Amino acid sequence: MDKVKVGVVGCAGRMGRMLLRCIQETERAALIGGTEPPGSPSLGADLGELAGLGALGVTAGEDPVELFAAADAVIDFTAPVASVAHAELAAQAHAAHVIGTTGLDAAQQEAVGRAARHTAVVMAPNMSLGVTLLSALVEQVARALDPDYDIEVVEMHHRRKADAPSGTALALGLAAAAGRGVDLDAVARRVRDGQTGARPRGEIGFATLRGGDVVGDHTVIFAAEGERIELTHKASSREVFARGAVKAALWAFGKPSGLYTMKDVLGIG
Repeated sequence: MDKVKVGVVGCAGRMGRMLLRCIQETERAALIGGTEPPGSPSLGADLGELAGLGALGVTAGEDPVELFAAADAVIDFTAPVASVAHAELAAQAHAAHVIGTTGLDAAQQEAVGRAARHTAVVMAPNMSLGVTLLSALVEQVARALDPDYDIEVVEMHHRRKADAPSGTALALGLAAAAGRGVDLDAVARRVRDGQTGARPRGEIGFATLRGGDVVGDHTVIFAAEGERIELTHKASSREVFARGAVKAALWAFGKPSGLYTMKDVLGIG
């Protein structure tokens, strides 16, 4: 079986380096390139050296157009504006695009959706296989329990994380809302401060914690009189996100155009 040619945009960042290593260690994948923005000190660096694997003879470039044209799939953990631009390039090149970037607004998500009319795009706020399963469980539990069970989504990340609540926390909230058959925006409470009064029945709350080097902890609590159910996922290494993203890239190659999620990748969508 021919290997799937995989590239990485933002290849010198923490996630980028992890992705380089994971791709190189995956039997079905061939690491064919990576890009960094103009002015990056890593431009021209050997991708193997960036990943701590020794020289591979493939260097970091600054032209994503060239990368998308050469790749079967490109993995993208960059920033919302960059990911939208990359989605357009993926559509033009008909390369599969795996997006782990979080914090996209509604207009940016719509732009990615338009690009997905022309190529396969896998977009998920969390590429971890465990979080994907957690999301499915949250939806199932929310469907089984009535609104007497209060739902709270608690997340903690490292001090450098820019968006809050995390994309994963919001996705878990959406899963809970889907299970209950309600619109999350209509029942979500993202902030509590001061004299808030009693908690409304049916509310889905979010609590955001930041500190240290926490990779990502997420807990969904279903609390009622006399009992509490807690579903938790804790990531101790970014490698879980990299492994999931590479799995998604291999899965997406050759798939029909469309916007997919990690549930599709795992066959539980």
